[in-house]
Amino acid sequence: MRKYRIQSIILLTVVMLSRQIGLASVDTWQLEQGQDWKPVQAKDEDKYLLVVARTEKLVSTGQTKKLYEEWSKLKKLFPEIKEQDLDIFIKAELLFCKGKFTKAAQTYNKFLDKDYRESKLSDAALQRQFHIAEAFLAGRKKTVLGIFKMKGYATGIKIMESISDRAGNRPIAIRAAVAVAKSYEEREMFNEAYLKWSEISWQWETGQIANQALLGMARCKHTAYKGPKYDASSLNSAKSYYEDFKLRYPEDAKELGVDKILKQIDEQLAYKQLSIGQYYQKTGNRLSANLYYDMVIQNWPESGPTELAKEMLAKNLSSKETKK
Repeated sequence: MRKYRIQSIILLTVVMLSRQIGLASVDTWQLEQGQDWKPVQAKDEDKYLLVVARTEKLVSTGQTKKLYEEWSKLKKLFPEIKEQDLDIFIKAELLFCKGKFTKAAQTYNKFLDKDYRESKLSDAALQRQFHIAEAFLAGRKKTVLGIFKMKGYATGIKIMESISDRAGNRPIAIRAAVAVAKSYEEREMFNEAYLKWSEISWQWETGQIANQALLGMARCKHTAYKGPKYDASSLNSAKSYYEDFKLRYPEDAKELGVDKILKQIDEQLAYKQLSIGQYYQKTGNRLSANLYYDMVIQNWPESGPTELAKEMLAKNLSSKETKK
């Protein structure tokens, strides 16, 4: 009776551990004489659930020595894990624990190249790589040529892209892609961010991610505009994307104040055309200047620059009549 009671307690413990790491399949474990863990009708890959659960905390807290001892113990309990290329995974874990992120990411890649389709530890490997990439995108530095320290943005992007390629349509693939787009935006690399959001929009055409990608494309195009001295094509693109967003997600558009943003874009477009008219005015080409003033009046009648455009146009026409 006592043995069955112990079995039940152990089974519950393993189930709880597996839920913490997002895996559903578990085996029953029992503590036999000698205080050793033994699997009861366990499948090889399911044994790794316990491995991940018992080492995850050690990895996240950087307890290298205890992690090494735990892996050594588990390898004795399950000698077959060597045949499953677990040595590579263990090496990557130890490197991660020591904070050697670049080497750890490379070693996780070796493991994923061999065991990605077969091993449930692939989830853990991808998650570890995601944490490494996050650290680099947050400004963590890497050593170059063994001497120089430089921020590892490029390395973080490369790792995130690799995760997206491996994981297909799984949630971690979306998270990795979004992390890349946001990293570009945070560093004011708006053209690169726009291209990444565009790629995301093309790959995931429905759901919340599609909403997020369309908004990201609009935001990047709008923010990329540098002022009336520069090309305004990004403003036109931003307006188109925001109008599309408003049409597809009216409630979200209302909450985010898209109408206010569209009004701001119209003001910017009107001022851009006004500035072109003023340029022609300075060069003495009043005919061309009048065309741009009239464009502002006709296309953006309620914008701020419209009143000035009306004044300039009226002044030019009046001067023309006077000369006659």
